[in-house]
Amino acid sequence: MTDRVRYSWIVVGMLWFVCFFNYADRQAIFSVFPVIKPEMHLSDVELGVIGGAFMWVYAASAPLAGLIGDRISRKTLILGGLLFWSAVTLLTAYCHTYWQLVTVRAIEGLGESFYFPASMSLISDYHGKTTRSKAMSLHQSSVYAGTVAGATLAGYLGQHYNWRASFHILGWGGIALAFLLLTMLREPLRGASEDEAPTTTATPLLESIRDVFRHPMAPVLMAVFVGANFVAAVFLTWLPSFLVRKFGLSLSMAGFSSTAYLQVASVLGVITGGALADRFVKTRPSGRMITQAIGLFAGIPFIFLTGWTTTVYTVVLAMTGFGFFKGLYDANIWASLYDVVPLERRATALGLMNSIGWLGAGGAPVIIAALSERYGMSASISAVSVIYLGVGLLLVGGIRLFMQAPARVSARL
Repeated sequence: MTDRVRYSWIVVGMLWFVCFFNYADRQAIFSVFPVIKPEMHLSDVELGVIGGAFMWVYAASAPLAGLIGDRISRKTLILGGLLFWSAVTLLTAYCHTYWQLVTVRAIEGLGESFYFPASMSLISDYHGKTTRSKAMSLHQSSVYAGTVAGATLAGYLGQHYNWRASFHILGWGGIALAFLLLTMLREPLRGASEDEAPTTTATPLLESIRDVFRHPMAPVLMAVFVGANFVAAVFLTWLPSFLVRKFGLSLSMAGFSSTAYLQVASVLGVITGGALADRFVKTRPSGRMITQAIGLFAGIPFIFLTGWTTTVYTVVLAMTGFGFFKGLYDANIWASLYDVVPLERRATALGLMNSIGWLGAGGAPVIIAALSERYGMSASISAVSVIYLGVGLLLVGGIRLFMQAPARVSARL
């Protein structure tokens, strides 16, 4: 193994820890909703606004993050973003009112929006088509690990100490990591892993956006991402409270159980999905997307069962099954997109996809809160299985229409 190949995997490892904090910081708040609700005298809809505030600002700032990511050092964006959102996480510990929480969650969404466009673009310049899905799926496993850690830490400390303690630990931890990686992370040449160099001339904003949507499969992938993200937002926001209310779990057990089974299974799913997609794509241009479609359709019954079951053992089984098949889809979110957009527009494309996806998901916490007041949380969670069915059919339709012949792929890819 050459030094460059070895370092390309070290880069994935370094970014794994950055992404770990990215998701631990955003997830921690949901585990302490049952404590914050009576302390601040909040309704479920107000809690939903706290959850949605992050997503709305994250979505609004994602296109800008992508455009900047194609123009300046991605290392600067990654480590600068880590410092910024870690400081905001630390600030969360000092919130005492509803609007303070809404504000810090919104600001955190701004800081975290710069991470994924920059990091995925950077990874794609260290890993070509033969290892890209594996590298991105390995990186994606940090999403699940961070989600479990943030939820479990916040739930445990919220039950045994106070709900603010976890935000001190996560905030200072992220700040320390940013300084540690300052000299270790290196910026690669853009297009270093490709057979041809990217276009380096300045491109007007509207033309950059048109380039992203030149291939008709790009908007299909983004629409599918909206639905998948909506379902994920429902589970991330409301599952801890759901387990407390329906099954009487303690705060620490709910924080752990609402994430651990689902996310550990997602790690297995994302590793499987990355390897499977890299194998499929050798013989068909839609290989990564086929893997995603399998994950969407197979996850439907498990989503339904999560909300409908009346026993803890069955809900654990349902969350585990959903997590594994969610991982198959998640492993190829960005790699599939990179198969159909010009390489010099990758950060822009990811920023736009992040924006569209999180705009769609941003209403999930509030919508489910409102529906649960009328129909109950169980029925509301089960109902979102229909969304997986819809976007699964959309993805299959897009594959059949736009991905059957390589000649249909843009000449600039």
